[in-house]
Amino acid sequence: NTNFDAIVIGGGHNGLAAAATLARKGKRVCVLERASTLGGMMAAEAVTDGVDAAPTPPRLAHLLYNLNPKVERELGLRVQAEPVTTVSLSPTSQHVQIDGNRALNMDGSAHAQATAFSTLHDRLTRYAGLLSRLAVQSPPKLEGAWSDPDTFSELLSLGRLGLGIRGMGKREMREFLRVLLTNVHDLMVDELGDGPLAGAMSADAVRGAFSGPKAPGTLFSLLYRLGNGGGKVLAPVGGMGAVVQAFEDAATRAGCVIKCEQGVERVLVENDRVQGVELTNGERLNAKAVLSSLGPMATIDLAGLAQFDVETVRRSRKMRAKGSVAKLNMVLSALPVFSGLPTALHGARLLLAPSSPYVERAFNPAKYGESSQDPCLELFFPNAKQSDQPQALSALVSFVPHTPAGGEWTSETRDRVIQRVVETLEPLAPGIKSLVQQAELLTPADIEAETGSPGGHWHHGEMGIDQILNVRPINGMAHYSCGVAGLYLCGASAHPGGDITGAPGRNSALQALKDGAL
Repeated sequence: NTNFDAIVIGGGHNGLAAAATLARKGKRVCVLERASTLGGMMAAEAVTDGVDAAPTPPRLAHLLYNLNPKVERELGLRVQAEPVTTVSLSPTSQHVQIDGNRALNMDGSAHAQATAFSTLHDRLTRYAGLLSRLAVQSPPKLEGAWSDPDTFSELLSLGRLGLGIRGMGKREMREFLRVLLTNVHDLMVDELGDGPLAGAMSADAVRGAFSGPKAPGTLFSLLYRLGNGGGKVLAPVGGMGAVVQAFEDAATRAGCVIKCEQGVERVLVENDRVQGVELTNGERLNAKAVLSSLGPMATIDLAGLAQFDVETVRRSRKMRAKGSVAKLNMVLSALPVFSGLPTALHGARLLLAPSSPYVERAFNPAKYGESSQDPCLELFFPNAKQSDQPQALSALVSFVPHTPAGGEWTSETRDRVIQRVVETLEPLAPGIKSLVQQAELLTPADIEAETGSPGGHWHHGEMGIDQILNVRPINGMAHYSCGVAGLYLCGASAHPGGDITGAPGRNSALQALKDGAL
């Protein structure tokens, strides 16, 4: 069959969420994925030899953040996952265990800032819960609100948010408005002092972003992370591949046709309206609507520059999407021993962000195309429970430039980053250098080339104040529609943004239905 109501470009979780949402409404939907496997950044590709690990060590995304509960319920996603403790590592081995709003020393006793941390975490989680109400709908339009029922309902939700803020009381409302656009560094240091607790919160706020914790608006990024379950981090049973399978199963149950190794050459447009797509093999598929998981500029290129006005193209090209996180996959001959870290916590999410200034200093070199000599790290050993076997190490390395100063990434520049990460870990886990058997570094440029993510950005674009809600990804594309009738964005570059939420795909599909595009 070459005729569909809708075609979805990209088989990542947002593309599958969009497809499943439409199919559950009775639409004929086809998902096209250029790779041989679904999942995008969650694809469970084997990247390590000699590690008998179950699940397969992940190539890119290694933990589950922010799966939207409404998406999970609506699609009937069957995801089993276990909560993962976070440990903020300290060079002095005074590590801090973080479980939700609890801060503990390594012996299980309350941390010195436990009460302050719990109070702050609970307050920020309340704020995040209010903002998260806007995540499962299109951003409210400001034009035609009184004549368009759909737009009016969106504005009502904004009004309910305002009532929720007022309902907190004057003191709490003032505090919410005070901190919303502030930087995360000042708030963390003011409330927690400085150290591994403040460092962990600051690092989580800017991970994936091209900014340090002192940049204005970075607290909003932390609130985004806390929006579903207070920042709960999960390790899916069966690995990230099991999450991909859950989305695929939801789409398949709904009746979607899924085709892998089917790249899209161009989106077919006639008389300013989508007609379908042409595949790289020359085949044509017809559809009334096309939903693209790609970024705005890549989507515009597929449809043809001539279909868009100059200002839309200019804004799309200028969208801030500088990837700053590299993924380091390693094979170690054994599980390293971190000084002062109990054996049971070697399977936790380990953060190397010993202070908020440390995170800021780690970002500074990226401004000039350099990698930090003191990188900010997130480490996870997916098979740590089998401590007597070779280990896979999944690490996120912040901050690494998309393109290094002076040219492209080479084996030499990659090796320097890998070597510096190992050298940074050596004092924390003595002997780790001698355990390394294999190492692969995926730079932001690699991530862009392999997944299509704009700039290799883990969120497909900065989550700054100027690129959220009505201006995400750009002014004029905030409601998923790209300007050509029937063409929509459904990936992380669209509202509400990145992480593994499924919300952009679901919202885009519902907007296409509201618009009568199919």
